[in-house]
Amino acid sequence: MELKSRALWFGFIAFTVNFSVWVLYAALGINLHSDLAISSTELGILLASPVISGAVLNVLAGFLAQRYSPRRCFVWQMIATLPALLLLPQANDLSDYIWVGIGLGTSGMAFTFGLSYIREHFSKQKTGLAMGVFGAGNAGALITLGLTPIFIELWGFKNIGYIYAALLFLSAFCFALLAPKAPRLQRFTADHQNVNLLKKLQIWRFGLYYFFVFGSFLALLLWLPSYYVKAYQLEANQAMAFCLVFVGSSSLARAFGGWLSDQYGGRTINWSVFWICLVCLFFLCYPPTTMTIHGIEHDVELHIEVGLWTFSCLIWVIAIAIGFGRASVIKLIYDYYPKQLPQAAGIVAALGALGGSILPVTFGLAEEWLGIHSASFMLLYGILALCMISMHFANKSDRQRQRLRNAVENNFLEFD
Repeated sequence: MELKSRALWFGFIAFTVNFSVWVLYAALGINLHSDLAISSTELGILLASPVISGAVLNVLAGFLAQRYSPRRCFVWQMIATLPALLLLPQANDLSDYIWVGIGLGTSGMAFTFGLSYIREHFSKQKTGLAMGVFGAGNAGALITLGLTPIFIELWGFKNIGYIYAALLFLSAFCFALLAPKAPRLQRFTADHQNVNLLKKLQIWRFGLYYFFVFGSFLALLLWLPSYYVKAYQLEANQAMAFCLVFVGSSSLARAFGGWLSDQYGGRTINWSVFWICLVCLFFLCYPPTTMTIHGIEHDVELHIEVGLWTFSCLIWVIAIAIGFGRASVIKLIYDYYPKQLPQAAGIVAALGALGGSILPVTFGLAEEWLGIHSASFMLLYGILALCMISMHFANKSDRQRQRLRNAVENNFLEFD
């Protein structure tokens, strides 16, 4: 197998396993919700604990990947995640699970380390596709949602941590042994570059986009199983099946989204994604409603509700769209910051993961405050509107700067 193909596939497998660990609480959430007798807000905090620590650590990962070998960092990150998995069977109450979840967040650093590792093997023309394929490792959630219930049934709830620890150790061992070293190692160049990068408004804008496309993916992945159970009275295994479709579609779409971003540009794909999601979220926001129309002779009852299959179809469309969106944002980052990709990707990934940690908590708060299940989608609609407003003015500003540059280059501003 060609060197770069080996790097891509071993990176993809390692990221898939790490992502399955990072979202492990998504599969355990239904059990923990009932066993610990916690509220929707407390469930949101529990689900968010691995994600928020992963968000913070991704910034550190970006700096480490620029200074040291991303391949070596990737291996040590997997080893550092093992203690939290081994402590998971010892957890008994909410605080125990939150602390273990914070430890599991170490697995979230895999995205930045893996992306930096892949970047070193591919030319700019194929970067979007390569990063899209690597990012499809989000399908690790399929392992978590699909296999965890089976593991629980076969070996018991308390052994889940040991099973995933063995899986992660095997992944780290194989990656260290078989993943090829990079043909070149781009080392950390200058301290002032990091400071300037954090001061760039564009990086924070890209982070806002990723806050939606990746943050909503993580948040819905964590929230949907419980949502299906509460809103549509499904059994846990049925809820997991619907969630598997969401995760699988979005993860596969990410690889194709990388190719589309290479062909048409990340900005074009991103803008299209936002419009598609805006339309879908408009319908998902609407709670079940019964209206009485007072007619001349008799009243007419009108009932409006997004049914199970309509809801699932809309969620499926959003899944594909945000899969494209995650790939297009990373392509944008590489186009603008190819030499500082580890730090830029680390900052943006941290902001995206921050969305994945904040949103489940705010979903729970909004649901308890408004008293309707669709409050979570109202919140997403508002965040998306903010992203689109930001992108509109950014695009307008870029077009104005481009026209000014063209004018200067063609001497339109000079007078005879």
